Amino acid sequence: MRYGIIGTGGVARTIADKLVELGHEVTLGSRSKDNEAAVAWAEQAGPNGHHGTFAEAAEFGAVVLNATPGTVALDALRAAGAERLSGKLLIDLSNPLVFSPEGELTLDPVNTDSVGERIQREFPQALVVKTLNTVTAPVMVDPSRLAGEHNMFVAGDDEGAKERTVALLGTFGWPAGSVIDLGDITGARAMEMMMPFWIRLMRAFGTAEFNYSFKHAK
Repeated sequence: MRYGIIGTGGVARTIADKLVELGHEVTLGSRSKDNEAAVAWAEQAGPNGHHGTFAEAAEFGAVVLNATPGTVALDALRAAGAERLSGKLLIDLSNPLVFSPEGELTLDPVNTDSVGERIQREFPQALVVKTLNTVTAPVMVDPSRLAGEHNMFVAGDDEGAKERTVALLGTFGWPAGSVIDLGDITGARAMEMMMPFWIRLMRAFGTAEFNYSFKHAK
């Protein structure tokens, strides 16, 4: 499978490494074709790793993943081009984190909207699914780093797209039974609003390697 990843940060490179490890081809996309992080990643990734612009990554991928910060996600995807995203599964991993000079976290958008929804509205022909934004990058691709059962979430308007996303998560090590479907793309609001709590927990635990585990009555 060919994947295009929009972004070159730690999350993007961690996901790209896992996909190449699984035998897929990946193009890591950035604003400029000669982005140092993307070039370095492609050089070490081997023949299945490539780098290019946002547009080239979107064109390359049969599936596209948005791994940019939520505050710049729409600009990056506009640069990728609606015509290159049309009809494709577009997996959104982003969070709209805004930090004050004092380090306090807020979200933009929040409550009545989400990055996931904004992406779906802007690119109505793409099949947007929100997932993986509630854990740190190493846990995204290796949930076994944490002991016991713990949960991942998906939200999106297209049932087939969510099924494909759950299948991809399965190759990362997430059992299908651990993935909770939060319904249509408005479910992205709840997923993004978990992040202030997540940041507080990270500070309390002294590590980003943790996750949520939910139990419910039968």
